[in-house]
Amino acid sequence: MPNFYPIATINHAALRHNLAVIKKIVPHSQIWGVVKADAYGHGAAEVAASLAVPGLAVARLGEAKKLRCTEKLKPILILGGVYSTADIIEAAALNCELAIHTPAQAEMLWQIELATPIKIWLKVNTGMNRLGLTLDQAASWLVKLTNCANVQSPPGLMTHLANADVLTDNITNVQCQRLRAIPGAANCALSIGNSAGILGWENARSDWVRPGIMLYGISPFSGTIGEQYGLQPVMTLRSSLIAIHHCQAGDAIGYGGSYVCPQAMTVGVIGIGYGDGYPRHAPVGTPVLLHGQRVPLIGRVSMDMITVDLSGVSTAQIGTEAVLWGEGLPAEEIAAAAGTIAYQLVTGIAGRVQREFIAACRLS
Repeated sequence: MPNFYPIATINHAALRHNLAVIKKIVPHSQIWGVVKADAYGHGAAEVAASLAVPGLAVARLGEAKKLRCTEKLKPILILGGVYSTADIIEAAALNCELAIHTPAQAEMLWQIELATPIKIWLKVNTGMNRLGLTLDQAASWLVKLTNCANVQSPPGLMTHLANADVLTDNITNVQCQRLRAIPGAANCALSIGNSAGILGWENARSDWVRPGIMLYGISPFSGTIGEQYGLQPVMTLRSSLIAIHHCQAGDAIGYGGSYVCPQAMTVGVIGIGYGDGYPRHAPVGTPVLLHGQRVPLIGRVSMDMITVDLSGVSTAQIGTEAVLWGEGLPAEEIAAAAGTIAYQLVTGIAGRVQREFIAACRLS
């Protein structure tokens, strides 16, 4: 029976393959598996269960609380930190580790009383200019919090790379050097490398690394695809043809009649749209895969459906499966066509889209 509604197939064999690729690149690094934003749209609980890593990383306390329901033992790093003493206490009770990126957060940690000390990472602004302590603040708080009863000593040091995906920009090496130059850094665990840092910069292959997008088989570098780095796509987004029409030259297709048939042609309607997470601004010509053959998108993307040119695809019929991105059609290519990034595609899959997990580990 064809699946007439969108389904996102999450291949955990590919996920584990990608982790193996990462481990080969950074054999001496510990790995935080980044599962924020519901594991980039792949299902945080399911992904966490499949990842043989010493720790997991999320952005917010709420994500950590939800993940702890199924992931009972692994440390969970909250990359964005928390903003109240009550949240620090809750994070400690959940066996979470905290990024501390403001003096106010550090001060709260200094002043409260915890039943057991918590592991923290001082997040340092080495050039991203988004979150992080200044270099001087980091040096000062490193000394103070190393001697704090609430903190597992010593704290770790971490930073976030601004331009690691630009291999010609030396700011990445500068950021790595700035973090390592903090007085006392030699006695601390360092966490630098994100996906682009792991792939492209030896200096970023630190004690702990934080792969995100590459875990899911997607390249962090513009103009490339994950396959070039030995990665496999974890998510394949599919739907099916739900209607086929034979249109004449001059017929307008879809809202606004923005596409006019230049000749007699066969038009297919696929059951997916921006209400499912398919990019609203995907232009005419964006490829869709039918029976291994690429067909171009025509007309505007609607909330629930898209239209494609079926000319030359004689095998197409109602129920024929369509791949929107994933196996055989890189998400990076669709993102580039739509003027966005693959991160937005995979994290933007709507809740009404069914998820199917292949080779997944059983949740605890």
